[in-house]
Amino acid sequence: MATVLELPPSPCKPARGGRCWLGSFPPAFSPGRLLAPVVAPPMEHGLVNCSSPASFSHRWRQRDSPRRHTVVQCDTSLSATTISESAVVQGCTAPLVHALQSAAAQDVSCFHFPGHNRGKASPSSLSKLIGPGAFLHDLPELPELDDLFSPKGVILDAQKLAAELFGSSKTWFLVNGTTCGIQASVMATCSPGDYLILPRNCHISVISALVLSGAVPKYIIPEYNSGWDIAGGITPLQVDKAVKELEEDGKRVGAVLVTSPTYHGVCSNVQGIVSVCQSRGIPVIVDEAHGAHFRFHDSLPSTSIEQGADLAVQSTHKVLCSLTQSSMLHMAGDLVDVDKVSQCLQFLQSSSPSYLLLSSLDAARAQLSENSNIFDEPLAIASKTADQLRVIKGVSVLDLTCFSSDFPAIDPLRITLNASDLRLSGYEADDILYEDHQIVSELVGTRAVTFAVNLGTRLQDVKKLVKCAEHLSEKYFFANSSKLIIENRVSNPLENIYVHLTPREAFFTKKRRMNIEDSLGEICGELICPYPPGIPVLIPGEVVTHDSLSYLMNVRHQGITISGAGDAELNSILVCNL
Repeated sequence: MATVLELPPSPCKPARGGRCWLGSFPPAFSPGRLLAPVVAPPMEHGLVNCSSPASFSHRWRQRDSPRRHTVVQCDTSLSATTISESAVVQGCTAPLVHALQSAAAQDVSCFHFPGHNRGKASPSSLSKLIGPGAFLHDLPELPELDDLFSPKGVILDAQKLAAELFGSSKTWFLVNGTTCGIQASVMATCSPGDYLILPRNCHISVISALVLSGAVPKYIIPEYNSGWDIAGGITPLQVDKAVKELEEDGKRVGAVLVTSPTYHGVCSNVQGIVSVCQSRGIPVIVDEAHGAHFRFHDSLPSTSIEQGADLAVQSTHKVLCSLTQSSMLHMAGDLVDVDKVSQCLQFLQSSSPSYLLLSSLDAARAQLSENSNIFDEPLAIASKTADQLRVIKGVSVLDLTCFSSDFPAIDPLRITLNASDLRLSGYEADDILYEDHQIVSELVGTRAVTFAVNLGTRLQDVKKLVKCAEHLSEKYFFANSSKLIIENRVSNPLENIYVHLTPREAFFTKKRRMNIEDSLGEICGELICPYPPGIPVLIPGEVVTHDSLSYLMNVRHQGITISGAGDAELNSILVCNL
């Protein structure tokens, strides 16, 4: 039975976007603009105390009730697992998509942001490019669309449906990409001075998380194949060794972070790493940006949540079909404080989240729910393509035999080619494929080119890739046989790492700029990262070594994009003043 408390009328109290959440609702909140025809008894100035998320959604779906001064309080605890009626209204399997569609269809006079006013004033050049529908559905945090940071309606429903599908106890939708999920995971588990055990080939977002959290890195050097210029995963034995070293020194381990799969699809033994950490009460965070699809076919590797990870961050926009920049953070178990994760995400995400991004996550989840065999065709295409490429003279395909470590799997939808036997660098092969054959790869490196097969990959596209690889072989196998390669094996830039300052200390230290050729032995003051793949060669606080310097000189010579460095041409570098 709802408890009613009489409240006097109060002046508007603005929240995000200048809207009123307490007191008298403005005309834009009138019952005529709400969603479904659910009628409740009239109440004046009432405070409704409800026990489930379903009750919250009722408030926004009333058409005929004159309750224009009602404030609703709901139980948002993890134990409240009921999906509200909005999740199944009119048979819709994507509650947030349905709510966005309904809100955009309302015939209302709008006095809210954004300024294009549901497309009425959209820039014509962009409107012609993407159509008016995108602007019409580019809505702010209207009441019926719920609040990302305190979800009680359709966002909560959508997140619960995602958690159920992905096998987690709780799922958060992310609009600042997997980057903010990584940052929030580290901040929620590591206090300043705690140690974070992590692979040195981690993504750039992990380094920013170290700066934000004040955690101290304990790097694990992954296995590195110089012939491919590709780093693999890390092993449970390496993690156990790192934990014991810190324990012997009396240091506190806040968390262990694993990148699995890597950009090239190499998976680590997450289950073994969890076994090392679980008995010690150390949470395991997995950067699973490239593995959001793993749960949806028996031929794919196990997900990190299935293997016992505490937190897993996935880029739903990579192999799955949400919009770019949208991701999900999944939690399992009770080792990590759920409220702290939520608080960190609120610090790190925009206070004006895009409902196009949010609804795309809901739609991508629904797409998977409705198609149990959705990855049959992409996997068949990828397998046949890899087999055809392997027999081409001078072309190699990355597989587990390229590593001595016992890594459990490589993502079969990630095809990485090496054309070194054709005396072609990865960059040269990629340029030929793009400029001569209009084939666009996902990732290019000094030795290899990576192609991502996904749900939209067409048979004619992979046939074209195989045909063009055959063309490369025919053209260059004999023609380049006498071509000299200045350096057949690149040096491992991650092998000899010397940390003088933590990333946070280096970030806030005064710096000076100097010629990069003269920087040997200096303490790096900026993040220097060839992108893609987004793996830093130098991190703030590390000593500039001969290996890192020679690798960067090689990258600069080949004209590769550098992220993080103030001088994108890498003629100079920021170093710390000490």
